[in-house]
Amino acid sequence: MIGRIHSTESFGTVDGPGIRFVVFLMGCPLRCLYCHNPDTWTGGGTPMEAKDVLREILKYKSYLKGGGVTLSGGEPLLQLDFCIELLTLCKQEGLHTAIDTAAYPFDGSEKYEELLAVTDLFLLDIKHIDDETYRKITGRSNQSCLAFAKYLSDRRKPMWIRHVLFSGTDDDASLRSLRAFIGTLSSVEKVQVLPYHTLGKEKYEKLGIPYPLTEAPPSAERVENAKIILTEVSQ
Repeated sequence: MIGRIHSTESFGTVDGPGIRFVVFLMGCPLRCLYCHNPDTWTGGGTPMEAKDVLREILKYKSYLKGGGVTLSGGEPLLQLDFCIELLTLCKQEGLHTAIDTAAYPFDGSEKYEELLAVTDLFLLDIKHIDDETYRKITGRSNQSCLAFAKYLSDRRKPMWIRHVLFSGTDDDASLRSLRAFIGTLSSVEKVQVLPYHTLGKEKYEKLGIPYPLTEAPPSAERVENAKIILTEVSQ
């Protein structure tokens, strides 16, 4: 199985528990206003077989104790078969596995049962709980993402919910609606608030793409407010 690889990171510390080898896959159908990896949207990437990616991962296996391997992107689910093969190989090596995904596309096919069997943790990016606003942020509907969240919950598959915070996502009413949805899920282990940043701006300039957001990152107060709302226990 050939995968299209954008890049790898051998010492990731923000993409799941512990130190992780992160594989960034090419391709993404979303066009998030705050995306910091526009260079993963389209293009060929580096073609690699799963066994060759594993060979690179195993060079760092001794550093991955307490950590593991995370597939990110782009959107990993666009290369579902490759993800299944690579993570199967990782599990055979005793490695903890995770996928960072916005779950677009998700069709509930049997392939996803195969994916769940070899994935220990899902880092699920919920951009916004309101479908209309989600479309404004990403260009797509949020129904696939929310359906995937319920799918994982029904199977009690561990997940971390991630929410990028900027002016379009930090109003209290929307945060409380998202909190209410999270409260319906059975297997959420952690909720992470990720403040919007401008670290990807230079990539847009190199690609000749207009940078969509001109605002400053959210204040520490707004970030803390979002954390309080999204992690509060429902009464």
